[in-house]
Amino acid sequence: MVLASLPTMVSAVPAKLSEAERQELVLRSYPYVAMFNVNNKFALDPENPLSSGGYNHVKANTDLADHTVQAIARPNNDTLYTIAMIDVTEEPVVLKMPAFDSTYVSLMVTAYDHYVNIPLSTARGDFQKPSTILFYSQRTPGYAGTPVQGVDKVLEVSGDFVSAVLRVMPHAAEPDRLEGNRAAMRSVDLVRLSTFLGKETERGKRLSLREDAARFPNFGNDFEIFEDRFLEVMQFVVNHTTFNPKNDLDTALLTILKPLGVEPGKAYDPDTVAEIDGAALRRTAERFAAESLARMNDEEFLFANLTKTFQPKGQMSAELLAIQSVIGPIGQPAQEALYPPVNTTDGKGMNALNDYEIVMAPQEMPPAEAFWSVTLYDTDNGFFIPNDRMKYSVGENAGYRLDEDGGIRIVIAAEQPDGLPEENWLPIERADVGLNVIMRLYNPDLQRYKSWSPPKARRL
Repeated sequence: MVLASLPTMVSAVPAKLSEAERQELVLRSYPYVAMFNVNNKFALDPENPLSSGGYNHVKANTDLADHTVQAIARPNNDTLYTIAMIDVTEEPVVLKMPAFDSTYVSLMVTAYDHYVNIPLSTARGDFQKPSTILFYSQRTPGYAGTPVQGVDKVLEVSGDFVSAVLRVMPHAAEPDRLEGNRAAMRSVDLVRLSTFLGKETERGKRLSLREDAARFPNFGNDFEIFEDRFLEVMQFVVNHTTFNPKNDLDTALLTILKPLGVEPGKAYDPDTVAEIDGAALRRTAERFAAESLARMNDEEFLFANLTKTFQPKGQMSAELLAIQSVIGPIGQPAQEALYPPVNTTDGKGMNALNDYEIVMAPQEMPPAEAFWSVTLYDTDNGFFIPNDRMKYSVGENAGYRLDEDGGIRIVIAAEQPDGLPEENWLPIERADVGLNVIMRLYNPDLQRYKSWSPPKARRL
């Protein structure tokens, strides 16, 4: 459905949207709202411990994330991150990366549209030697993708502001290897093309965090944006995103925004855009988010769609693009990682008022070629459960201990059970809090995955 009933020229005209029209608006725009928040929180939010400290800056996070990370729903606690926040509005930017001694490293690039590109990965033989990659967009002045001496790869990105995230398996149980990978992460650098070529310009200087932040509408909670400043954020987003007139999802979004006074190339003017009921739009977004989270318990839906999420442009449906933006931006395509949820044997949601166990026999272990993990979150926010042990996941990097036969028992409990290795205990506080468990399978064997089922959590 498109908003054909609305006037094409607006001047602070109230837009009386039906619930069906609000649902369509939320479906089409949720990825952009979510990624506007995510990317800006990682670039500009001083409260985010993983923040890069501004655009065209790099932050090497050489310790596993803990419960203070609340800039994104369902972060992971099994890899280390080097985060490069990239701004190509002035000129191209070059990311300089070393070799890594790791079983798993990937470079994930995502703009406001929430399509995911993996230009480099150990799964394809990358990171065995140092490399460079140049980023630019359709709007980057003075550059159209020509080769640059010393640059190994040129990538046109779909937005002017993107995150380029290196995920690194740290090999936490091997101290020398861990420190080597940490040192490699700290050596990653991000420079403007003029600097890379030794032709430093005035515009090549990095902005201060305050100067950076002043260029953007306020970021924050997704629902807050839907209610308070939806059209302002969407005008900014469409001005900094490349849209393909032959792409159905692109044209559908622009068609639904145009009657509201938002279209590429315009400046946001609160006096000329349509007046929409922000509270009603927020309620619709909240319902969509709740329904999306509920799909995580629908095993038929998961089996059909889990391998179709976090794909490049042209390979995703509008529904999955929006659902993934609710559940846990930002992830990787199935060739790199899979994210099956762990549901319960009785089909009921997990709650911290109870304890649970997850058991996998040797033949039931995850089909992961690199490594796997099991991570615990609260349901409402998708954040780690705070605890004194700083233990949020079970796996090779966060710690685990297999049985003698190669299987594993993991327990979610307020107290460590007798006989259970401490590494396999996920602590909770006894409270009326919903629990959510997500597995991660890195470099999954997709053929074996077709006949594998995630384990179930049994209430103790």
